[in-house]
Amino acid sequence: MSADFRPAARAAAAVVALLPLVLAVVWLRTPEAQQQPAEFVAPAISDTGSLEGPRQPIFFRHDIHAGQYQMDCRYCHYAVEVSPYPGLPSMETCMGCHRITGAALPEVQKLREAAGTGQAIEWVKVHNLPQFVRFPHMRHVRAEIACQTCHGPVERMPQVYQYASLKMGWCLDCHKQRQVTTDCTACHY
Repeated sequence: MSADFRPAARAAAAVVALLPLVLAVVWLRTPEAQQQPAEFVAPAISDTGSLEGPRQPIFFRHDIHAGQYQMDCRYCHYAVEVSPYPGLPSMETCMGCHRITGAALPEVQKLREAAGTGQAIEWVKVHNLPQFVRFPHMRHVRAEIACQTCHGPVERMPQVYQYASLKMGWCLDCHKQRQVTTDCTACHY
C-alpha cells in the first residue's frame, strides 16, 4: 500500500471502530429511548459466587448494559430478527464503546486484552434446549414476543441464568395462550 493511502485507511478504520458507539448515542436520543421507566442503577457486586447462572470468562453485566444503559437486546444480539440464533456481539461491537469507557475495570481489561490479541471469548451457553428442538428466534421477535418472556428480566440480572424451564409443556402453554401452532414440526425439524 502506498504511503498516500495510509492516513485515509487509518481514518476509515477509526470511523468503523467508533460506529457502534455513535449508533448507541443516536439510539439513546430517540423518542423510544427517552420514554423509558425511572432510572435504574445496577448495584455494585463484590461477590459473584452467589449469583445464579454459569460463570463466564468475562463477567458481563446485563443489568448494566440492558438495564442501567437501556441498550436494546438487538444491539448485541444482532441476528435475532433474521436467524434462528440470536448471535453474540463481535469483539468490534464491544470495543466500539470499551475503547473509550471502562478501561480501569478488571473485566473490561480482560476484554481489551482479548481484543488486542485477536483471541475469541469462549462464552458459556446459558439457555439449553435438547438437540432435537429448534427455537427460531426470528419468528418470536417478528411476533413481538418480548425477550423477557423466555429469558426473564435480563435487564435486572447481573449474570444471566436460565429463567424459564424451556420444557415442552412450558412452550406449548405459551403457544396455546397466544393461539398459535402447536404442530410438532414447528419446533422439531
